[in-house]
Amino acid sequence: MSRIGKQPIELPDKVEVAIEGTVLQVKGPKGELSRDIGENVTIKVEGNEILVVRPDDTRHSRSHHGLVRSLVSNMVQGVDQGYKKTLIINGVGYRAEERGNFVRFDLGYSHPIMFELPEGVSCTIERQVRVTLECADNELLGQVAAKIRSLRKPEPYKGKGIRYSDEVIRRKAGKAGA
Repeated sequence: MSRIGKQPIELPDKVEVAIEGTVLQVKGPKGELSRDIGENVTIKVEGNEILVVRPDDTRHSRSHHGLVRSLVSNMVQGVDQGYKKTLIINGVGYRAEERGNFVRFDLGYSHPIMFELPEGVSCTIERQVRVTLECADNELLGQVAAKIRSLRKPEPYKGKGIRYSDEVIRRKAGKAGA
């Protein structure tokens, strides 16, 4: 039995869950999310708890049990509290600026980069070098943050580029340090 899969998910007061066939819909104060959970597991709502149950002990059902439970838990937490990721821009002349649904990045290239934010993702920029992304969908938030980071990955010699706030860049010594 999956240790993660058999744990119940607590439903907060403001969150509503609807199951239509294999599609799970979760609504809350931060938004609305839906996901197709597939045929390998079933979801039961009992009182203020959600249970993920697998019908049999086949390898495929066992492998999806904990995964679906984690995905449903992330959906519930996302529509209740939301998720945040912070990116830090490091480098001389590197900056970001908000322009409606776009974010303009100056990252040392010959041209500025206009990055369009997908629907549901909001952005706040502090001091032109600290970008905070917020979203109810953890998966979408991670993809957007990874795309922004890939515009200019941090390099190990001077540490210039875009990095996550909790990321540690291992610095290398240059030619003089060899």
